[in-house]
Amino acid sequence: MANYTDPTHFDRLYTQDPDPWKFASSDYEQDKYAATLASLPDRRFTRCYEVGCSIGVLTRQLAPRCDAILGVDVAELALEQARIRCADQPWVTFQKAIVPADWPPGAFDLILFSEVLYYLGIQGLQDAARRTAACLAPGGTVALVNWRGNTDGACTGEQAADLFIAATPGLVPGVPVRAEKYRIDVLTSGVA
Repeated sequence: MANYTDPTHFDRLYTQDPDPWKFASSDYEQDKYAATLASLPDRRFTRCYEVGCSIGVLTRQLAPRCDAILGVDVAELALEQARIRCADQPWVTFQKAIVPADWPPGAFDLILFSEVLYYLGIQGLQDAARRTAACLAPGGTVALVNWRGNTDGACTGEQAADLFIAATPGLVPGVPVRAEKYRIDVLTSGVA
């Protein structure tokens, strides 16, 4: 089982292949990105926090809808690529962080976890959920994107989403998206 909080595991993956999950080229990823963006409310976001941004492919697509994005990942090699990919978008910044321990200060009106929750471990996932609820701006949105197959994390994507939702009872789930290989859950603070 991979441990998201152990950067060496992911550093090894990016050393062997600069895009180990084919984020930039696979049809699955492109379909998932389009569905993720379509599932978000049709509005502009002031401050976005993207956990597990990897090489910044989704970040780049999300950037035109945000005034500021903070993308975090545990793998510095991935972040180097993300910085290059988004270099012409100065409102997008990247930082190496281990979530939930390295949680940033301030409020966000969009928080995105894309295929990363199951790597946090059960306790880390629940801690991330609580921190998310605590820093979500009024009327804010949380997007959970999870692989529906087996993972090498602490739980399946289905379990990760269900655990996160259970740990954030103050957030209101929207209409879920269920594709064959992924699920998307969008939650809001319910207060605008």
